[in-house]
Amino acid sequence: MRQEPRHEPAPLPRHLRVHEDRGHTVVELRGEIDIATAAEIGPHLDRVTDRPGARVVLDLSRIEFFDCSGLRLVYRARSRVLDRGGQLQLVCTHPLTLRVFRVTGLSRLLPPRPTLDAALGQPEAASGPL
Repeated sequence: MRQEPRHEPAPLPRHLRVHEDRGHTVVELRGEIDIATAAEIGPHLDRVTDRPGARVVLDLSRIEFFDCSGLRLVYRARSRVLDRGGQLQLVCTHPLTLRVFRVTGLSRLLPPRPTLDAALGQPEAASGPL
């Protein structure tokens, strides 16, 4: 009898940490989020946002650089979570990244919170439909 090979999940990239906290899946992005790291992070973020009713917090408090590739990751995660009836919160304090969110209008769709505790303690502020 031939056994199918087991596919272990790929290890998390160094720019990503995922953990559970108060009923939410917290996805921490770290360092520089550019086109190369976005390509590494994307599949892991898709897996987290694929569950119906997922409650996800994207924590950007440890990023140093964030370009349009990172913006696409955030918008895609938001769309996937909302399409599946879930909630998405955003933690961000980096001034340049906050500016990108404001200029693009994403801060109106997904209001950034200053801390993880603030995001986890305010479900009514979760991102909702347009």
